[in-house]
Amino acid sequence: MHDFIIIGGGILGMSTAMQLQQAYPDRRMLLLEKERGPAQHQTGHNSGVIHAGVYYTPGSLKARFCLAGNRATVAFCEAHGIPFDTCGKLLVATNDLEMQRMKALWERTEANGLEREWLGPEALAEREPNITGVGGIFVPSSGIVDYAEVTRAMAAEFERLGGEIRYGVEVTGLEERRREVVVTGRQGEFSGCYLVTCSGLMADRVIRLLGRDPGFTICPFRGEYYRLPETHNRIVNHLIYPIPDPSMPFLGVHLTRMIDGSVTVGPNAVLAFKREGYRRRDVSLTDLAQMVTDPGILRVLGRNLRPGLVEMKNSLHRRGYLELVRKYCPSLTLEDLEPWPAGVRAQAVSRDGRLVDDFLFVNTRRTVNVGNAPSPAATSALPIGAHIVEQVKALVEG
Repeated sequence: MHDFIIIGGGILGMSTAMQLQQAYPDRRMLLLEKERGPAQHQTGHNSGVIHAGVYYTPGSLKARFCLAGNRATVAFCEAHGIPFDTCGKLLVATNDLEMQRMKALWERTEANGLEREWLGPEALAEREPNITGVGGIFVPSSGIVDYAEVTRAMAAEFERLGGEIRYGVEVTGLEERRREVVVTGRQGEFSGCYLVTCSGLMADRVIRLLGRDPGFTICPFRGEYYRLPETHNRIVNHLIYPIPDPSMPFLGVHLTRMIDGSVTVGPNAVLAFKREGYRRRDVSLTDLAQMVTDPGILRVLGRNLRPGLVEMKNSLHRRGYLELVRKYCPSLTLEDLEPWPAGVRAQAVSRDGRLVDDFLFVNTRRTVNVGNAPSPAATSALPIGAHIVEQVKALVEG
């Protein structure tokens, strides 16, 4: 019998487990992960950006946790000897419409408490000679890191404090009883007084295993990347982001310096036909059937049909993808787009067809469940974990 069981070996699960063990050092804790190691899905398939908190609604959990998470991630990396680079981010406007949108982002960055600098075309060219634009916003606190390495360090700290991790355990059943929660896996049963789930792409299904209606369905969007040749490793000095269209839910194709010195281009956002479908040919009939019969997802796809088709076309034809980045980096060519692994983003969609915008938690008498945690969840992992620990404390002491 364990005092606490945590499901999920991504960065949110490990952050929560580590901080829960710190809060309750004498309690027995078990973390279960279905893969053979940590950070195998969203955590290990993202751009590695330490976000500053530019885009998020002031006062939202995303805005608050991202700002705190940016600082906490840097402090954690310094404490554990993990390489990172606070290289800064440039938001680049390429036309008058984007300049108008950029002014709105300028106001939002102020509301979110960020240090930033407004750049005219000359200052932009001085910072980034290979980038073309009519203006930009420089945010110095953005950075890069390998989040899989951060997760491994959290796992090591959790185990050092006395926690137990079992990999290769896929959860198939959950039962919340009066005094315990029973977790059924292919390797047997595990019981705990309290349960925390950080299940990412399977978040809604895990909540349903508890007999609860989560009120949303996870819709998977694949984000495809390319990597530039090694000769372009110094093509940019900062992270380069376009000015996003506020009517679209994603940020657009950007140039990202990686912690290994390389530069990636991406991501786009195409509907994935499998929740863990990192390749175009990955298809799950079960996942696909759930999507095409879910009223909320159908509403989202219907409202975004045209841009969705454009994204799919650009996914299949590199030239369209290239043109998105050539708007601000015109020197790139088709030959510069080298293959790179894709990621899949878990996006919660409500019944009425809304993309759930903020972090979302679904709790019961003995469980705390992360429902929606898209970007900037990796940046925000430490404050999210602290938030979950406070929710667990309320269950324990309530």
